[in-house]
Amino acid sequence: MNSESMSSQTQSPESAKIRILLVDDHAVVRQGLRTLMELQADMEVVGEGSNGNEAVEMAARCKPDVIVLDLVMPGMDGIEATRKILECSPRSRVLILTSFGEDDKIFPAIRAGAQGYLLKDIQPHDLIQAVREMHQGKNQLHPDIAGRLMSAVAGDASGRPPQADPLPKDMQGLTEREREVLDLIARGLSNREIAEKMVISEKTVKTHVSNLLDKLGLQDRTRAAIWALKHGLGSED
Repeated sequence: MNSESMSSQTQSPESAKIRILLVDDHAVVRQGLRTLMELQADMEVVGEGSNGNEAVEMAARCKPDVIVLDLVMPGMDGIEATRKILECSPRSRVLILTSFGEDDKIFPAIRAGAQGYLLKDIQPHDLIQAVREMHQGKNQLHPDIAGRLMSAVAGDASGRPPQADPLPKDMQGLTEREREVLDLIARGLSNREIAEKMVISEKTVKTHVSNLLDKLGLQDRTRAAIWALKHGLGSED
């Protein structure tokens, strides 16, 4: 679907717009999101869907950068759609935008591969910023959800400080640089931010990420971040 930006702002030809797919079973929500996104000079809505099946079909065809996906929809829900989307368009990043903040929705969505989980009470400017940061490789979680996720990862919902597990043998196979990258992933840094902090190229960061995922047997950055948090990484200096 070809859409013209509603913004009067100009953008340099070499700067590619963030290509966004919107999926929600309520037309009024999609229209509101489309208007919001297309007011941004760096964003382009390439398609819309009203259910999970349409989301998967359009993701395979459009290969969007970011998919803003509702969770509870008729037919295929957002959790199953996330799994199938990442199979057919692995470079896409899925941002769940929903009214449901219960654990039985949050954790399956994250396990399915969603890199972001926000609630629909989010402010418009915060949603725009979240989409930009998702595109840069940074995960996005509502603060309350992030707290519950960390408690679940630590296996302790009592509010006590999480105790780090001993580092497994798998960790011994990582180089010092790979361990540092893993620690920064757990802190939520994007590849660009990791490159700046470590004073190396973004390409080198991507290589380190690929290598550590392979060595740890993990599928993506979200799982790497959860794994690292569980084993005591990701704390601030």
